[in-house]
Amino acid sequence: MNQSVHDAIPITLEVNGTVHQLEVEPWVTLLDLLRERLKLTGSKKGCDHGQCGACTVLVDGQRINACLCLAVSRDGAQVTTIEGLAKSGELHPLQAAFIERDAFQCGYCTPGHICSAAGLLSEGHSHNRTDIREHMSGNLCRCGAYTNIADAIEDVLMPRVALTEAAE
Repeated sequence: MNQSVHDAIPITLEVNGTVHQLEVEPWVTLLDLLRERLKLTGSKKGCDHGQCGACTVLVDGQRINACLCLAVSRDGAQVTTIEGLAKSGELHPLQAAFIERDAFQCGYCTPGHICSAAGLLSEGHSHNRTDIREHMSGNLCRCGAYTNIADAIEDVLMPRVALTEAAE
């Protein structure tokens, strides 16, 4: 079956602060669009079944598995990938904490873990290490760096928890 230009659907996505007007076939996943069309290769294709979390990105501030999401279903959305977390040359606090805590080995899963952790922070449901481990359970690390990953997230989360508790 030949692909036809007529199969493409026009969509608009704001990716890492840049607006993109795109024509996308209805079967293209957000992950494939990001990696193949926009050349944002930080998000990884791990299992391609939504089971490993290597493809995690933020869509309108919520973490999702980009391999399970059709790009056309996110028309008008704001997408943040690992490439978009740093601002003005400054690493995101999670990126800095992952480096400080050596929270990676091979690094393949790291972008998904960091984007998922950024979503975890904005959700506000995690208040301790047990919560972190539970809410990060959708992100796998084949190298087993879980202790350091939890340490890095905890380093960023705990000052926020302390500020919230102090304000109450």
